[in-house]
Amino acid sequence: MNSTRLNNLRSAFDAWDIDGLFVTQADNRYYLSGFDGSAGYLFITGSGAILATDFRYTEQAVSEAPAFEILRIANTIADWFPSLVREGRVKRLGFDGADVSYQLYQILADALKNKGVATELVPVSGIVENLRTVKEPDEIAWIEKAVAISDAAFDAVAPQVRPGITENEIAWELEKHMRERGSQSLPFDIIVASGPKAALPHAKPGNRVLREGDAVVIDMGARCGGYASDLTRTLCAGKPDEQFRKVYNIVLDAQLAALGIIKGGITGGEADAAARNVIRSAGYGEDFGHSLGHGVGLAEHELPRLSPGVSDPLDDGMVFTVEPGIYLSGWGGVRIEDTVVIENGKLRILSSAGKASYD
Repeated sequence: MNSTRLNNLRSAFDAWDIDGLFVTQADNRYYLSGFDGSAGYLFITGSGAILATDFRYTEQAVSEAPAFEILRIANTIADWFPSLVREGRVKRLGFDGADVSYQLYQILADALKNKGVATELVPVSGIVENLRTVKEPDEIAWIEKAVAISDAAFDAVAPQVRPGITENEIAWELEKHMRERGSQSLPFDIIVASGPKAALPHAKPGNRVLREGDAVVIDMGARCGGYASDLTRTLCAGKPDEQFRKVYNIVLDAQLAALGIIKGGITGGEADAAARNVIRSAGYGEDFGHSLGHGVGLAEHELPRLSPGVSDPLDDGMVFTVEPGIYLSGWGGVRIEDTVVIENGKLRILSSAGKASYD
């Protein structure tokens, strides 16, 4: 892992008034160190970087995290944590308040107190996540590979979406195609929601058999090099009726409106409004209940945010989704989602999976 990320992190210490950081969250640990084992902690100061892990991962850690000193741990965290902090001479130690449970916080605080280590634990949620918002070229390349896998899987399976097949069968075919094309474990459970279930934005696939005219929302993603993709398409099983055509085309127009104005410098709120205004003008404003989009990277949902009121500008290197939707209880729903990136101030759409036309 390159030293730039550690330097960028250390540059943020002053703003948080800390002189060290204890990293517990898995994606942040991987981002900073390159170590992708399932257990370990990072202890980073102005001049040092330690990766603490147990015997199962020490050899892997040496290989994957050359910028870090590897500390082999064997006992409970309370046994080794105070010594680590004392030797690091840290007075104010940051930790991820969004990841560390109250129970773990108490264990850490009590361990320091019991060993006479006068270090203050400071919650600094977002310190690493903010760094992850702007992707480096190699990160974008991994996301592009994941996008290509999910695009190909969708295009291969879409012809099977017809009356008589079940949601579970579709989900399995999609997962099988993605894994066969090189995806790591999927970043999230595939959504296949048909008929009235399509009104639930995060419905789980089941044994429901698709019926003639059903709206079928498919939300899926692959993972390569640790990085995720995110793709949603809505299809009609069989022949679409007037209601489906109407709702589908409103959502498509909303997405195209947002894609048409997004560029470097526009805020997440402005991007959201471009799509939301189309849906609101069509009379479905109350039926678009989620934000327009979210960042994609090591996590399937991360910064930046594209939602009402967000004033943070979008910038080069940011990868995110654009996914308006309409959800009607008792009927179903439509969502269309692409993964995109800002480069040289301009939007580039990464997703290429076919979008159905229902004119």
